[in-house]
Amino acid sequence: MRKKATGILITLALVTCVLGRVSAQNLGAGPAPSCVMCLSELIPAEEFVAYEQVAIDTGLTDQQVRNIDIGKVNVAVALARRGPLSASGPRSVAEHDLVTEIYVVLSGSGTNVTGPELVDKQRRPPDYRAVQFLNGPGNNAAAIRNGITHELESGDVFVIPAGTGHQFTKIDDHITYLMIRVDPDRVVPLMDAAASQAYLIENGQ
Repeated sequence: MRKKATGILITLALVTCVLGRVSAQNLGAGPAPSCVMCLSELIPAEEFVAYEQVAIDTGLTDQQVRNIDIGKVNVAVALARRGPLSASGPRSVAEHDLVTEIYVVLSGSGTNVTGPELVDKQRRPPDYRAVQFLNGPGNNAAAIRNGITHELESGDVFVIPAGTGHQFTKIDDHITYLMIRVDPDRVVPLMDAAASQAYLIENGQ
């Protein structure tokens, strides 16, 4: 788990560097930081273990762990765990208008189909849990036209840009993955370590 945690921290650092690109405000002084006096954030490996246990106990697929303001954008970290899947469910294609997701696969494997051409898409209602707390406004759809199939396994990193449909079509046993969510429009509420601990306590961890 420590090896995985190191990989996770490296991924988070790389994402933060890319998202925190700065613009030069004064050529003589050099570029100004895009996040002034901001603090770093460590999420211990044990916290992700607790979230995975909540997923196993409750069947809840997607859980936000943090959502952090890094200056020009917010970046969220979530844990998702999915059990066996022999075929995709009805209207199980998801698309997020404004939030990009980056999967870091921790264990297991699965088949995911992606693409921007959604078939029979329907708007997610504003009171939908994912819209309110996870990935903001978007659509569900019946299928993806001209979709690209991806085989995901432990160690893979998978980038799904905002506006791109995605759908798991097969999972042999399970797949557990982190989601790094890039939220430039700040459509999802912030979540700090205290809120995370309160959530875990509420769910028996």
